[in-house]
Amino acid sequence: MMDARESTGTAGQMPVVGARLRERGGHGRLIAALRISALFLLVLATLFAGGFGWFASTVSRMTTPANPAKADAIIVLTGGQSRLDAAMDLLASGKGGRLLISGVHPSASRRQLQAATGGDKDLFSCCVDIDRAALDTIGNAEESAKWVESHAYGTVILVTNNYHMPRSLLEMGRLLHGARLEPYPVVNTNLGNGGWLTKPEALRVLLTEYSKYLLALARGIVPARQAADSIALAEASAARN
Repeated sequence: MMDARESTGTAGQMPVVGARLRERGGHGRLIAALRISALFLLVLATLFAGGFGWFASTVSRMTTPANPAKADAIIVLTGGQSRLDAAMDLLASGKGGRLLISGVHPSASRRQLQAATGGDKDLFSCCVDIDRAALDTIGNAEESAKWVESHAYGTVILVTNNYHMPRSLLEMGRLLHGARLEPYPVVNTNLGNGGWLTKPEALRVLLTEYSKYLLALARGIVPARQAADSIALAEASAARN
């Protein structure tokens, strides 16, 4: 028969045992949550790496079309001299009836821009429009859409660097509903056959642009069909020639 002291001692231990059990249960839940979080991060990292591999492969396979089909107009996004030179060559060869240079610095005069491109003065005067309002790729798309709609163009050649083409097509596709875009990627560095893996600067540029492309997708504004169309255009451009 248990005396009063034994009964009191056992009763006093019960809250301690209960607290330890609760502590172990909380610790177990914490470990489970950490495992789930680690698995989630691993899946995200795998998806990011896989997507980057696709992006880098698509961009590195892009080539500049040797003889693009004639379009109603040409749009070039500023960001490098080679882009401007390519766009002026397309205009001079009659591949488009008019050229929009989007994203020109406000301080750059028309004469300075013409001198920088080295284009024909008369051709530049008659057939080149300048957009100084755009500050980024989204702004390029907005100003380009206004220009295309004001002229009722049906087909437009889009000139920009190869690494910038997927995001440019995505942003343009949101707004240029009545016009068909023809990618004209400018390739400054040959990144084919995995060359981007051995060039740290190219890898940095591709990784930065891929991150921006993901952010553009994550904005959630573009319908899934337009996003798919932009990817298909980029891949078609990469497969040409």
